[in-house]
Amino acid sequence: MSKRPISLDGHRKLKEELDRLARVERPKVTKEIEIAAGHGDLSENAEFTYAKEKLGLLDARIRDLQERLATCEVIDLRNRQATDRIVFGATVTLEDVDSSEQKSYQLLGQDEADISRGTISVTSPLGRALIGKQAEDVVEVKTPNGLRTYEIIDVS
Repeated sequence: MSKRPISLDGHRKLKEELDRLARVERPKVTKEIEIAAGHGDLSENAEFTYAKEKLGLLDARIRDLQERLATCEVIDLRNRQATDRIVFGATVTLEDVDSSEQKSYQLLGQDEADISRGTISVTSPLGRALIGKQAEDVVEVKTPNGLRTYEIIDVS
């Protein structure tokens, strides 16, 4: 299984979520199941059924987080050497060649990607096209809306 890159901050957030789910949420839901089970006939007990489903979803999320954390390669962006090439953690300013619209994105791991916060995954089509490039390079990216062409304005 290949390692998935993640920043130190992204790794910390995943660990915090796992810890909260395992130490706070799961015991709370387990208690809900105990209380609901005490209400009698389980076959007609909606509270019990709901709490069991909630526990199943919670356990699935806990397993998912454990698997993600086990396959992460943590990259400390504070120790990254300066380069003019686009690498994991770089912030890139792009200009859409057709519309002249400029946008900036930071390339992070897929667990940290959030386009609304200006982060994209290095494994996304745009991220893969950008890795290794530098300012003034032009990249073409196949998107759901067709082929897009971007000029790299700045890399930091």
